[in-house]
Amino acid sequence: MHSLSFSQRLTSRPILILRHLLLVWLAIFTITRFVLFFASMRDWIGHTDVAAAGLVFLRGLVFDLGFLAYAAIPMGLMLLLVPTKAWDHRHAPIVLKAVTAISIFLMLFFATSEWFFWDEFGARFNFIAVDYLVYSEEVISNIRESYPLIPILSALAMLAVVFTMFIKNSLTHSLQSVQLTTIRDKLSTFAVLLVPAIASFVLLNQDSQESGGNTYLRELSGNGPYQFFAAFRNNTLDYDQFYANLDSHITAGILRHEIRESDATFTTDNNMDIHRQIDNPGKPAKHNVVLVTIESFSAKYMGSFGDKRALTPNLDALRQQSLFFNNFYATGTRTDRGLEAVTLSVPPTPGRSIVKRIGNESGYGSLGQQLSAQGYDSVFVYGGRGYFDNMNTFFSGNGYRIVDQSSVPESDMHFKNAWGMADEDLYTQAIKVADADYQKQQPFFMHLMTTSNHRPYTYPDGRIDIESGKGRDGAVKYTDYAIGQFLAEAKTKPWFKDTIFVFLADHCAGSAGKEDLPVENYHIPLWIYAPGIVEAHESAQLASQIDVAPTVLGLLNMDYVSTFYGRNLLQQNDAPNRVLIGNYQHLGLFDGKDLAILSPGKAIRKHLDALGESRETVAGHDDPLIMRAISYYQSASTAYKEHLLAWQQPGKPHPVVAH
Repeated sequence: MHSLSFSQRLTSRPILILRHLLLVWLAIFTITRFVLFFASMRDWIGHTDVAAAGLVFLRGLVFDLGFLAYAAIPMGLMLLLVPTKAWDHRHAPIVLKAVTAISIFLMLFFATSEWFFWDEFGARFNFIAVDYLVYSEEVISNIRESYPLIPILSALAMLAVVFTMFIKNSLTHSLQSVQLTTIRDKLSTFAVLLVPAIASFVLLNQDSQESGGNTYLRELSGNGPYQFFAAFRNNTLDYDQFYANLDSHITAGILRHEIRESDATFTTDNNMDIHRQIDNPGKPAKHNVVLVTIESFSAKYMGSFGDKRALTPNLDALRQQSLFFNNFYATGTRTDRGLEAVTLSVPPTPGRSIVKRIGNESGYGSLGQQLSAQGYDSVFVYGGRGYFDNMNTFFSGNGYRIVDQSSVPESDMHFKNAWGMADEDLYTQAIKVADADYQKQQPFFMHLMTTSNHRPYTYPDGRIDIESGKGRDGAVKYTDYAIGQFLAEAKTKPWFKDTIFVFLADHCAGSAGKEDLPVENYHIPLWIYAPGIVEAHESAQLASQIDVAPTVLGLLNMDYVSTFYGRNLLQQNDAPNRVLIGNYQHLGLFDGKDLAILSPGKAIRKHLDALGESRETVAGHDDPLIMRAISYYQSASTAYKEHLLAWQQPGKPHPVVAH
């Protein structure tokens, strides 16, 4: 049997069928981009010109074709492996249409998921979507509770049938085309499919795409499935390989200037090791500490910050009774980033947080480890199941014991949803822990992580005047209600007068913006409430989550060996202002006015007047703000890789590690 010509192979049955499927997928990608483009116009219009907006679709087409080039490999291989007898079977047209409909349904489902993801995060699929695959139980339950799944899936199925019927004649015609019968023809045809995939691999790189400009337009020009698999492949980024560097002696000098404290002595000759002895003045005071990280709570929700919906009466009142920091920022955009910053006091290094770096998440000099060494019962109390985001492994490996949903009797939970028990039930467990430790005359440190202010925004009925499940407003108001009830009950306890309460958010409700790192979207509140211990007043000093741990230990006048990058906010310090903010890819340092940003591809730039006009400008390695940013992130990445953040037992000398 003679071999087919090149043109015959390109018009054979499997290739024609593949072409029809890929063209339908391309149409779905284009429609998705148009929908997201017009839905987000308010976020980019006025900030860019028409030509730049038009390039979204041209660049988007390139990435769409890049993904289709990859998708053609497994799909083409399967079609090429179908035997000739199967193609000629009388039921082949029916099977082909059914398979086509299923394929289109899956791509429509993917496109619909992108819509909901964009609505939540202001981005195409990224590392967050990849992480959600790991915790499928919580995510699937959340989807079921948040969206009308049956109507959505039914509509998608109908659309898939419509698309299939639209191309049914083309599919039938494809079955009448020439069939590839020889191994040689099939191999040579498959080799042809490899060419565009290789070109896509060589020419396209979603991870090193340019930074800067309007973030929304850059995201719109991407391809959701392409970005999903790129994030799956590269959910960790090596700092030295992808980001701007300075000589290690320069970074060490700048960093030690940044983190200097009075009465602090570095304990090692390794300049990249920040272990230092902190001698806080005064007599140590073993006050109890309750630290609450509130799920997704932006400062903008508070009435005292200008919100008119009266969602936070308890927290607004607490502001007047606390040491309140009104210029305070989250380091990241996810819960695990907030927990990392508060617990370890480290900058948000690229890729995954330390909390989720499985196999390398334990043995650090955490806040809980420091307090456990002083006789405290350090407890992580979580409203959900602690295996989510690797929380239980992280906290148990760094000096805490665990109380989570799995350890709470069903009778103790008034309400639970996909993410865990209601906040009021979490606080009930905290009260029980405090009562038990008080009976043992043991000081306690509890780190609570709430869950109620999260989609599907459901909570017990009858608590507030907004119906459960009707949106974030109700979840915010319920969060405030539960905190008010918690403090009211705590005030009746004998341990209350000797307890310091710290409330802050794990991250903001939304971090997306027209820039890579919109500073205003990282603004969160911080309360330190302890009548008779901490004087109530307001502070406008620039601070962030990495400053919480040293501030808490400063309140206790505790001496310790520190690996913290943060500062004691109660101590006079002439070090320059800074907060460190980031997402998994872009890393920033904000000094109260300007923002330095480090991005993959060793890109560096500045935003002048970052909270105002935010003018982006090119900057060099010798720019002081850029040098400060590099020093923090380069040293933190080095310290992580070389195990320089390890917990040091009190009284033991720290070994000098050669750098």
